Amino acid sequence: MINNTTSFLIVRLAIGASMFGHGLVRLPKLDKFSAWMVGSFKDAMLPAALVTPFSYALPIAEFLIGLLLIIGLLTRQTLVAGGIVMILLILGTTLIENWEALVSQLLHAVIFALLLSSISYNSYAVDNLFKK
Repeated sequence: MINNTTSFLIVRLAIGASMFGHGLVRLPKLDKFSAWMVGSFKDAMLPAALVTPFSYALPIAEFLIGLLLIIGLLTRQTLVAGGIVMILLILGTTLIENWEALVSQLLHAVIFALLLSSISYNSYAVDNLFKK
């Protein structure tokens, strides 16, 4: 059991660090990131009116999902949110045919799903301070 809880912690921290880092580096340059993303979708079927708000929300979501996973707070809900973010990214990535980025996004989605399926091993988390 200790190996399972330790393994869960390592993977939770790793995916949390990935998401946190993605958000952290984009937040200070949010306008630039948004312009890049909107530009990437200029020939896609998604209108800029949808891409623009998503491009501003994404770094915030990545940062918060990463932070919550690192501290282990609201872990189940955060894993679901992370999976939803990955599904949206996967859809966007396929619409612009960015096949290189797709592999990383699929891997993130799989990790979110595997963590969610083994949430009972989430022993080292702030969540456990609130259990009765």
